[in-house]
Amino acid sequence: MQIHYDLETLPRFHKAVVTIGTFDGVHLGHRQIIDRLKTEAAAINGETVIITFHPQPRKVISSTILGVRLINTLDEKIELLEKTGVNHLVVVPFTGAFANQSAEDYVTDFLIDKFHPHTIIIGYDHRFGKERKGDYLLLEKMANECNYQLKEIPKQMLDEISISSTRIREALVEGKIEVADKLLGYEFFFSGIVVDGDKLGRKLGYPTANLQIQDEEKIIPGNGIYAVYVEIVNQTSDLISQTSFLKGMMNIGFRPTVGGNKKMVEVNIFDFDKKIYGQTLKVFVKKYLREEIKFNNLEDLVKQIDKDKIESLKAL
Repeated sequence: MQIHYDLETLPRFHKAVVTIGTFDGVHLGHRQIIDRLKTEAAAINGETVIITFHPQPRKVISSTILGVRLINTLDEKIELLEKTGVNHLVVVPFTGAFANQSAEDYVTDFLIDKFHPHTIIIGYDHRFGKERKGDYLLLEKMANECNYQLKEIPKQMLDEISISSTRIREALVEGKIEVADKLLGYEFFFSGIVVDGDKLGRKLGYPTANLQIQDEEKIIPGNGIYAVYVEIVNQTSDLISQTSFLKGMMNIGFRPTVGGNKKMVEVNIFDFDKKIYGQTLKVFVKKYLREEIKFNNLEDLVKQIDKDKIESLKAL
């Protein structure tokens, strides 16, 4: 998959079959659209092109985006889309100026001049241009004049995608990992940079990697204890000799037993004692084990952590 960030240096696409969307989660619902895109392109020996926007358009044109968490960061979305077999991904910088172009200019100056589409596959509810005045009917009206075919994504499919995205976010926040993974079609994951902590885990016999999540819009699972797989993304060659995927368990929460007042994401990697400060960990969340609770003392906490490790290994 070729990835393009600059609209001024796009290649001349061959019989481009284009769709447009945020594709947050790149979940099973989105895969239906991508499969249709590939089928249409194969029928005319054309190229598949996905247009997405960064940052998310609602963040630019609306104040109501606050509080909404994204299933994928841009890098994660790219990683997932690369696996679908799409030819081109175009990441369009979404700015106020872009949002304020007229709907007609969006079609002629953006879609036609930049992509020369053979076919546009789009939802009936797609809105674009200043004050979101552009819609499917305008695209339909301009199709003959601009020499492209227009194909509609059925309302039922769009509704299912919207419902799935909402259910995935709710499931993650509620710790229902299996539900989220089933809708996603893959194991939910996130990344964080290992930062210095208070070394309490090491004193308890369970050293943890404290993760700083770089993208504040990225959703992470709700508070609790989880079984996880871990990949050290930018590892040095001597860090891990056998495998890049390691087993572990994760705590997300405030550590009430020791009076914690700051939400933390901590991962204990089993049978691992390397220093990895500054490294990026990719965490694949496998199973929710239990809620975070306050213990009477550290001894009781360690006993429970011992049990958590046993349960994690069963899940992994």
